[in-house]
Amino acid sequence: MRIEIYTDGACSGNPGKGGYGILMRVPEKNYQKTFSKGFRKTTNNRMELLAVITALEKLKSPENDIHVFTDSKYVADAVNQNWITGWIKRGWKNVKNPDLWQKFIVLYNKHNPKMHWIKGHAGHFENELCDKLAVAAAASNNLEVDTYFENLENNSLF
Repeated sequence: MRIEIYTDGACSGNPGKGGYGILMRVPEKNYQKTFSKGFRKTTNNRMELLAVITALEKLKSPENDIHVFTDSKYVADAVNQNWITGWIKRGWKNVKNPDLWQKFIVLYNKHNPKMHWIKGHAGHFENELCDKLAVAAAASNNLEVDTYFENLENNSLF
């Protein structure tokens, strides 16, 4: 079965309040569902990647034909340009967001999604919907803690 996943991340300030939006669709069953979550302090790239991770975590079976659509070159190119292979070989050294990439690669290997880059803010209905969900989540009063990022920032020498 084909499952389409559309994702977007947003941040007000970078770092700042952030959020992600997800639309998951099963065209042959005429089914779709949206998800979003906001964080009090994070980065845009973390939200872009966390959106994909969260969507892949929701999949029940690795037997499906998964297509992920993202406007994040950071996320799409990591897979499509095979950057992630080098990151793994180097033990995630000098890679931003290693906590999320390590989660991602486990899910990627399980579900083998095809990654598609789409241009953001270009009138693509599903991308615009995910953007609205992400921005609303970042602006909500119910923000979670991006523990890894906040701990990293608090322990930084800068």
